[in-house]
Amino acid sequence: MYEKKQNIFKSPDLSKLKEVIIDYRTKIYIALDADVEEARKRYQNRNSSGRIK
Repeated sequence: MYEKKQNIFKSPDLSKLKEVIIDYRTKIYIALDADVEEARKRYQNRNSSGRIK
């Protein structure tokens, strides 16, 4: 019989990330040196292209 390998999930260290608020219920975390506006624009472009219109 085979033993299932345990998946180890390691949470990211939020002290090394910067929080970006997209809207009142959406927050993303980016690197400290990353551009906030660029991250917000990329997030909105990615979500708008995947929606069915």
